[in-house]
Order: sequence, then structure tokens, then C-alpha cells
Amino acid sequence: MVKLPPSGRIRTIVLFALPIIGGMASQNVLNLVDTAMVGMLGADALAAVGMASFANFMAVAFITGLSAGVQAMAARRVGEGRLNESAVPLNGGLMLAAAIAVPLSSVLILTADRYFPWLVGDPDVVELGVPYLQARLVAMVAIGMNFSFRGYWNGISMSRIYLQTLVIMHVCNIGLNYLLIFGKLGFPELGSTGAGIGTAISTYLGTAIYVTMAFRHARSSGFFGGLPQRETVRTMLTLAVPAGLQQFFFATGMTAFFWIIGQVGTAELAASNVLVQLLLVVLLPGLGFGLAAASLVGQALGRKDAADAAAWGWHVSFVASVLVGALSLVGLVFPRLILTLFLHDEALLELAVVPMRLLGATMAIDTVGTVLMNALLGAGDSKRVMTISVSLQWGLFLPAAFLLGPVLGFGINGVWLAQVIYRLLQTVAFVNLWRRGRWATIEV
Repeated sequence: MVKLPPSGRIRTIVLFALPIIGGMASQNVLNLVDTAMVGMLGADALAAVGMASFANFMAVAFITGLSAGVQAMAARRVGEGRLNESAVPLNGGLMLAAAIAVPLSSVLILTADRYFPWLVGDPDVVELGVPYLQARLVAMVAIGMNFSFRGYWNGISMSRIYLQTLVIMHVCNIGLNYLLIFGKLGFPELGSTGAGIGTAISTYLGTAIYVTMAFRHARSSGFFGGLPQRETVRTMLTLAVPAGLQQFFFATGMTAFFWIIGQVGTAELAASNVLVQLLLVVLLPGLGFGLAAASLVGQALGRKDAADAAAWGWHVSFVASVLVGALSLVGLVFPRLILTLFLHDEALLELAVVPMRLLGATMAIDTVGTVLMNALLGAGDSKRVMTISVSLQWGLFLPAAFLLGPVLGFGINGVWLAQVIYRLLQTVAFVNLWRRGRWATIEV
């Protein structure tokens, strides 16, 4: 159960999580601005960018799991008082990101025109989606490194660097997208492809900033102090591989989710792209609290205080669910007011109203699951997290979504109903896992 935390712990949680949430909020702003800009190009462009974005999410998902490994190890070292070794896991994460992303992105870029049509059958959507996807894939290695840096800064309680860097990245991204999508100030008018190029450039800018800040703040903690030892890499892989597989299957499942909606219709696909972006506005603050919980739990376990670690999981869940519940009420009560900012076609707007209400009614509970999932990752329990996440998504949600949507004809409403039920069941599973407490015995 989610317990009411003392006021002092609420203050600690909020101060820890605010920079992370700020970074998440800046990502939300970027996604929504992108969606609004691309939405002016029409439903085909909106559907293409939505499907290509999730294909890119699927492609980079495994290396984003490095963040969980870096954060868990760095937070544990801080709790143990081994500050001079806290950046060693970061070195391992950066090395693995480069080793995985460079060859993988090269193959995916060269073959994008072959596999992207498997995801969506509309040739107009394919024509727009392939170059956008290729542009995003160029930045895969930068994404892997940025996620490793994110895990490190959050793990050592310096999340303000994460926030500052993301704000710079996203301001740059919005400006570049405006110039490249619409061809302003002498730049070429590249349409939806311009949005992908702008995002890739901004991602590499973020990597450059992170490296600069690491030389300034983490040299004494082992940053670039040589290649990581074999034991560090082994531990990193033990934590990161399950987390990466979970992210990969989640991303693949979300891509399959979009494919299922695409079988219902292109209009439903375009409307769902907007719904997902709006969902992230509410979901990502919960994820920000979850990342704070991962560090607080990891540091407590480093101090050998399992009871304190357990309390942090419950307390962060409470604070996050109250905040997200308040935000999601707007979507429940006034769905059209929000949707009209992004959907300019009345038919598309009407398709999105019921799913928007479903999300608004359930997001507070879903947030508890998000926080505890990340708390478990912070404790090093990535294998059980992967098992629960993958089995519920692929064993329950996707078959139910396909049955309710394309097969039985309940359309977009049936698909989103399946999504909501799956997320609620996942919350129940993570709450039960946290209550059992077996995560407290894992060595990192």
C-alpha cells in the first residue's frame, strides 16, 4: 500500500525529483511542439512520424537499459561512501553504448526502407516515415551515451545537470525543427524529415554538454580513468541486459500497438499518436519520481538500511500519484479542450475523446506502478521487472488489443481499454513484488 510520508521526506522527494521532472517536462514540451508542427502537414505526416518514432524507440530501447545499470551502481557506491568510484559504472555504460549502437544503427539505417513497410501498410505514410526514421537512427549512439549520463547524474543526486542539459537540447530542437520543417530563414523545407534531422542534431549537442560537465564534476570520481574492470562490466551487464530487454520488448510492444491501431485505420493511428504524446505529459512526471526513487532506494541499500529503502518506495509512490492524479483530472473532465490544440479535424478529435477519458481516470494508479518499477530497478531487481513487464504486455495486452480492436470491431476505444487494463494489472504486480521485499538482498 502507498503510505503517507512525513513532511521532511516529502521535501526530500520533491527536491530530488523536481530537476528530473523538469527534464521530463521539457521532453514533453518538445514532443508536443513537434506533434503540433507536424500536425500542420496533415494526417499522413502525423501518422508517419508517430509510427517512425516508435520504430526508433524500439531500435534504441536496449541501449537505454544502460541507464538503469549505471544509476543502480552509482547510487549504491554513494550510499557505501565510495565516491571516488561512483563514475566507474558510467565509463562502462559509455563503452557499451558505443559498442552496441554504432554497428546496430548502421544496419538499421541501410535497411529502413525494407522493414518500415512491415509496420504500416499505407504507402503515403511509408514514404514520409522512412527518411524521418533514418534521421533519428543516426543519433542512436548519442542516445545510448545520454541515457548512461542520465543514470549517473541521477544516481549521485546531481539531477540538475540532467535538467540543464535537456533544456538546452530541447530549445535547440524546437528551433531546428521549425527551420527545417517549414524552410524558414533560408533553410530547406524538408517537412517531417526536417523534424528527424533537428532531433538528431540536438541529441549530439546533449552528448557534448554531458561530456563537458563530466570532466568538470566527475574526474575525481573515476570518469575517463581508464577502461572499466571486468567485474564492473559484468555487473553492468547483469543489471542492464534485463532492463534493456524490458525496454526493447516494451518498445516493440508499443510499435505493435501502433500497428494494431493502424489495422483499424489511418485516422485512428493519427489520433493515437496525439494521445500517446499527451499521455507522456502525465506519465513522464511519474517516471521522474520513479528515477528519484531508484536513487533513494539504491543509496539506502548502500547504507545497509533495507527498511529505509522500502519506505522510500512507498513514500515516492504516494507523492507521485497525488501529483499525477491532479494533472490527469483535466483529461478526464475536459478532454476536448486539450485535444483541440493538436487535432484540427473534427473526426480525429471525436475518435480521441473516449481514450482520453480512460487515461485520465486511471493515471494516478498507473503512476504507483511506474514508481515502484523504477525503485525495483534501483535495487537491482531488473530480472523480475523484465519478467512481469514483458509477460503482461505480450501475453495479455497485445492479444486483447488485437481482439478488441480489428477483430471484434470495437476500434480505437477497444484498443485503449486493453491498454488501461494492462497497466493497472502491472501496477498490482509491482506493488506485490515491492511488499515481499526480496529485492533488498540483491548485491550490486
